[in-house]
Amino acid sequence: MKRKTLAAGAALATAALLVSACNNDKTSSGGGGGGKVIGVDYPRSDTDFWNSYIKYVPQYGKELGLDLKTSNSENDIAKLTANVQALVGQGVKGVVLAPQDTAAVTPTLDQLKQKKIPVVTVDTRPDKGDVYMVVRADNKAYGEKACRFLGDTLKGKGKVAMLEGDLASINGRDRTDAFNACMAANYKGIKVIGLPTEWKGDVGANKLQTTLAANPDLNGIYMQAGGAFLAPTLNVLKQKGRLVPPGDPKHITIISNDGIPEEMKAIAAGQIDATVSQPADLYAKYALYYIKAAVAGQKFAPGKTDHDSTIVQPRPGLLEDQLPAPLVTKDGAYPNSLKSTDTSLWGNQIK
Repeated sequence: MKRKTLAAGAALATAALLVSACNNDKTSSGGGGGGKVIGVDYPRSDTDFWNSYIKYVPQYGKELGLDLKTSNSENDIAKLTANVQALVGQGVKGVVLAPQDTAAVTPTLDQLKQKKIPVVTVDTRPDKGDVYMVVRADNKAYGEKACRFLGDTLKGKGKVAMLEGDLASINGRDRTDAFNACMAANYKGIKVIGLPTEWKGDVGANKLQTTLAANPDLNGIYMQAGGAFLAPTLNVLKQKGRLVPPGDPKHITIISNDGIPEEMKAIAAGQIDATVSQPADLYAKYALYYIKAAVAGQKFAPGKTDHDSTIVQPRPGLLEDQLPAPLVTKDGAYPNSLKSTDTSLWGNQIK
């Protein structure tokens, strides 16, 4: 499932043709949205994943010829609302948001719609409200992949702790629901212990400590965000004498989500076993790509794109470009997985 190079083909669906047409203009600084002032609100800067996204935004903004005005809402919906108002005051023609509370952002989206300012959301899909495009990966597939990997590796038996994200976020709900449904349907011999964390590493560490004390026979862990949970989880396991390589009877099989450089190193070192690489680089690239297209008045439709993704319509009038997010393992031997050293992974490209 290696990332393909951009190429337009006659067999591509309407969406791909539109994307390709837009792509031909993306390096210009003139028409088609180039040179426009775009507002980008960063959702937070307290995880390695989002810090990576923040680094990619100006890089792709420059490539697309955009004048970026940025803010950081620090996982606070009130700050997001205030930041958007400030960005509008600076004359932005479009806005990129990554709302962590996908229900509470609706009034802000409504206000932007009234002002005819298009919005692209990245990583999350708002529960209600209109946006031009959602740029994310299939988060239900994250939960499904984690379930399958753990279920197969543990041969359908044992106990697994799931460090859940915030259920106020569609990402937390998608990953949790898909993981639980997959386990219930396919691995009935595995007990899932859900640990709500609100994406907070310290909360996850405390709950994992308690879980290990009550369940010394814990076999697996699913971390829904490596950027938040990797370091705290490894610290807890080290304290408990459970940070041991695969093959050791005390080893706990761990799969994560994010694909940050530290996860790649942890997989290579045998500290964790797998991750699903959430494309921080492509999130930045295509969030800006679509907001440029929005300002230019371009239209898209469901179908395959020319950048190895699929545009879907999760509800009437809303489009979502689901970018590729591959499973990563140490040796790439697990079906449809990449090696942790694969240079196509963004987590191996950051110095």
